[in-house]
Order: sequence, then structure tokens, then C-alpha cells
Amino acid sequence: MSAAEGPLVVGVDSSTQSTKALVVDAATGRVVASGQAPHTVSSGAGRESDPRQWWDALRTALRQCGEAAHEAAAVSVAGQQHGLVTLDADGEPVRPALLWNDVRSAPQARRLVEELGGAKVWADRTGSVPGASFTVTKWAWLAEHEPEAARAVRAVRLPHDYLTERLTGEGTTDRGDASGTGWWASGPESYDEDVLARVGLDPALLPRVVRPGEVAGTVRDSHDLPFSRGTLVAAGTGDNAAAALGLGLRPGVPVMSLGTSGTVYAVSRRRTADPTGTVAGFADARGDWLPLACTLNCTLAVDRVAALLGLDREAVEPGTDVTFLPYLDGERTPNLPHSSGLLYGLRHDTSAGQLLQAAYDGAVHSLLGALDLVLDADADPSAPLLLIGGGARGAAWQRTVRRLSGRPVRIPEAKELVALGAAAQAAGLLTGEDPAAVARRWNTAAGPVLDAVERDEATLARIAGVVSDAGRLLERDGGAR
Repeated sequence: MSAAEGPLVVGVDSSTQSTKALVVDAATGRVVASGQAPHTVSSGAGRESDPRQWWDALRTALRQCGEAAHEAAAVSVAGQQHGLVTLDADGEPVRPALLWNDVRSAPQARRLVEELGGAKVWADRTGSVPGASFTVTKWAWLAEHEPEAARAVRAVRLPHDYLTERLTGEGTTDRGDASGTGWWASGPESYDEDVLARVGLDPALLPRVVRPGEVAGTVRDSHDLPFSRGTLVAAGTGDNAAAALGLGLRPGVPVMSLGTSGTVYAVSRRRTADPTGTVAGFADARGDWLPLACTLNCTLAVDRVAALLGLDREAVEPGTDVTFLPYLDGERTPNLPHSSGLLYGLRHDTSAGQLLQAAYDGAVHSLLGALDLVLDADADPSAPLLLIGGGARGAAWQRTVRRLSGRPVRIPEAKELVALGAAAQAAGLLTGEDPAAVARRWNTAAGPVLDAVERDEATLARIAGVVSDAGRLLERDGGAR
């Protein structure tokens, strides 16, 4: 390992499928070591993971980083949002974590929205209208369907909180991830005791919300990680807030992230309250806001369609009037938790490549439909759309986003932006800087800009028409969940 110019920091991305760790030079942003280890997610009616797998994966990823991890002065953990982690008195999981894409709590979500007075009341109080992805609805589902497990719970955490607590021994979270629970009031920026009472959750079971820039703790003595004693631990945050840090986002710059889920978001100075529920009014990890819309079906759904067709994911063909809505796991945007994939317009001369292109179109249409709602009125409509996530490197994804958005698209060259954002947060503890400013100093958003092309209004209108006309069919509970 070549000599670093500044202190070393570790940024962790504990995602749905794996944990990644980066050791980064805080002075330059250069990645000096990295590691990665997988997780497993259950299939069937629910989407669950054993949190202890996340810890084992973190240990494996850090061991792969070698001596560089031992030299790190600070660490931060970013993780998948919304997941419900329930712990007993010994800090062990009561049951597997319910993940963000587990939509079994859709009935509880509908009931909670009605009980509190409707969608507008929820948006005004918490910034968001909770759907089946939100933690509050998952707790309500657990209390209803597994009451013995709920009674055994002595601590409730989010995925990144669980790992941070294993590092420090202290129960903490941050405002960014807390804002995705449904029980954090975005006005006073505190837990909403009325919401908690409605779902029977004692606020004493929740972690302390650490302020931006505050140290969450230090790595405790009794651990088996390659960190030196006293290594500083930052608050961490949710994955989208970490990616925003990793890009050094300024207000009004649009981002589309193509991963297991798809997201569009932008940093805003204003607190968002969208009563339609399309935009979640999340907080960011700095003190601003991160209005965001999320889809459940993105790269994995399109890859699944490619596999069913026996095609490489890039083997798309143009010239189709077929519409395919790839809602393979139900959908969040639009809010159709019980929906499934829908194919319309199939003809004798439709090719497999055209079907695959229709899946790309359906996935991107859902994200672009929310983009205008995410952006402030003063955002520059001609600014390049930052395209990130695993799908951003795919030529078919790039062409589809350009054609359906009509905007120029920038592809940041930096990889693992969630882990880089966590690393920037850790670096900020050492330097006193705003983590987004750290990332801008590292020039993480640099990358080629693909010119805008004419927006394909005909395809957008066709897909919107199918979504509208098939509304009752898409809302039907087919008994799969």
C-alpha cells in the first residue's frame, strides 16, 4: 500500500445483497483498499435477512481490506433503509429483519393512514405517507401477526443502526435514516409519540438520534474487527442519504439511482410534504432534506425478464409498441403493493429483444414520473441527470434514460458512492468539514456527460395509458402475499 496523504477512514455500504467496505485517504479520496461479502435474502411471501449475516459480512469485507483498515482513524456505516431489526435483551435478533421490499404490511399501511386522519396529516407530520416499505407498518404487521415476538423485543433498530451498535455498544441512528421510519416527526425532528402509541411501540426501545457531525461513539474493546481501539464511529445513515453525500450534492441537482430498487432524489433546503405519497420527504445526513421517490422493481426485475427470455441484458431491440410493467415484487411508485408484472400489446412479430426493451421502458417510466415532483420549482430543468447505481454502467439503461427523460445524463466515474458517502461522513469527523464538501473536494461526481436526445413522448404516453387503464387489475390482490 502506497503512503496516504492524510488519515485513513472506512466507509461501509450494507446493502440488500452484500456489504462493501472501502478504506479511503481522507485527504484525496483515493480508495486504498476494499472488500465485499454477500448476504442472503429469503424468497416467497416475505423478504427477510438475518442481521447477524450483515455483521459477518462486515467482518469479512474488512479483513479483505488488510492492514489499511487497522490504520483507519474513523468509520461510518451506511445501510439499506426501512428494515425492521428487532433485538432481545442480549442484543440478539428476535427474528430475521423485515427488509424494505417486504410488502406484507400493505394492509397495516392503509389502516394507519386512515387512523391518523389521512395522507395529508401523515405528510405534514412525518414528511411522508407510509406505504408497505416503511418501518412503522412493518412493526404494526409484526405486532399483529407475531405478537409473542413483538413482546420479546427490547430494542428496535434500522439495518445501519444494528451494525453501528455492534461497533460502539451504543444504540444510535441519524436523522436521515430515522426519517424513513414513519415514526419520526420531520417538523420538530423528534420521535412522534402519538404514532408510536398507535402501533404499541415504546419510544424507550428506539435509538438516540445523533446530530450531523456528532460522533456516535468509538469502536469498543470487545470486538474482532481490524480497527484500533478508540477508532471514531460516525452516525452513519441510510443508503440514499449516503449516496447524496458521496456525490457532494448541491440543492436542485437530480439523481437517478438504478439498483435493486430505483430511486430519484435531490437535496432541498425545504421540508417536503407530498400528500399523494409519491415523494417521501426524507431528511438528509447533513441538515437539509432529501425528497425521494422509490420503485421496488429496477435492475433485478429487468434482469429477471432477460433471463426468462434467454437474453443478455443488453440484447434490446427498438421499434416496439409493447408495454411491459415489470412490477414483479409489487410496486411502491405507483403504490401497487399487490401488483405483478403486466404485458400488453404483444403481436406475432414482437421479438424477444423488443420485450426486453419494454421492460427497461416500464422501469424507467416509473422513476421519471416522480422526478418532477422531487425537484424544487427553482431547480434547473436542463441540468444533467446524475445516473448512479449498478445499472448506470449499462448501455441499455443509459439509452433508455436519455430517450425517456430528454435530459443530458452524467455518469460519475466514482464507484460505490454509498460507501464513499459514508467515508466522507467519517472524514468529516476528523476534519470538521461538511461531508458533502469533502466529497466535492474528492471530485466524486466527475464523469462523462451524454448529450440530451429528443424525449420519446409517444412511449411515455402509451405506458401511462396502460397504467391508468389497468388500474383495477394492478390493484387486485392475487393471493401471492
